[in-house]
Amino acid sequence: MRGMSAKLPSPLFPWLIFITLASLYFLSSFISFNTPSSSSTSQSLSIPHCDLSKGRWHFDPNRKPLYDDTCPFHRNAWNCIRNQRQNLTFINSWTWLPRRCDLPRIDPLRFLTKMRNRNVGFVGDSLNENFLVSFLCILRVADESAKKWKKKGAWRGAYFPKFNVTVGYHRAVLLSKYQWQPKQSEAGVGDAPQGIYRVDVDVPSDDWAKIAGFYDVLVFNTGHWWNFDKFPKEKPLVFYKAGQPIVPPPAMLDGLKVVLDNMIAYIEKEFPRDTLKFWRLQSPRHFYGGDWNQNGSCLFNKPLEENEEQWS
Repeated sequence: MRGMSAKLPSPLFPWLIFITLASLYFLSSFISFNTPSSSSTSQSLSIPHCDLSKGRWHFDPNRKPLYDDTCPFHRNAWNCIRNQRQNLTFINSWTWLPRRCDLPRIDPLRFLTKMRNRNVGFVGDSLNENFLVSFLCILRVADESAKKWKKKGAWRGAYFPKFNVTVGYHRAVLLSKYQWQPKQSEAGVGDAPQGIYRVDVDVPSDDWAKIAGFYDVLVFNTGHWWNFDKFPKEKPLVFYKAGQPIVPPPAMLDGLKVVLDNMIAYIEKEFPRDTLKFWRLQSPRHFYGGDWNQNGSCLFNKPLEENEEQWS
């Protein structure tokens, strides 16, 4: 498992939204879970020589979503197909083409067949949830009997009975456990005007602390909550380890690195070694006319160009 740097990833990677889906596709095609290999092992895709981050966006006006507005896994406000989002046709017409390899579109029937009797889990913030919803809708094409699924600790998910496959999401925006504490004096930080958010860097959030052994594949992410919009200076993050404040107190992004280091150590210790783990980075910010909670809109009809940043 690979860690992440202390700084948040640069928002220059429009392919990142698709990297997880591609990785899961590779999982179904190339990773063996003690099952006989398929006769169709000769693929144009060779993982050691295939760098998915190198490529270009291609506009294909004939490209359509694999699912329609009947998918039950969307939140109503997020169902762009049902709500008839105006630029949806343009958005759905872009596909990522790696330079030195083919990236076939996911085949939901093949994926579920390969993953029969196994479970896939997502842990993190709403970026993982957004991906999960589209993923569930795609897989439902191969099993329309799919049912909404939820267990203790899981935010949402789906069960595909024809294949005995569960795909779930556990909301843990910082990965580590954090909780609000009213105004008080904290060692090394002085008086916080309103209080603090205590972050125990070595303790996982309750939402996913007890999922070890249930999932065969796990996809982790964090990042978008690590900013002063979510945690302003009057309500700062204060980092603890082994029950004591870390002194000197780390800055927010340094705290992110400490959390990631500790969560990776926890996963490597507590989770079975044969559980396949992925880390997702951040997607680019793409709001125009304000941030996500300040009347911002996503008006763009094409991906960001190379070295192009879009900040509102």
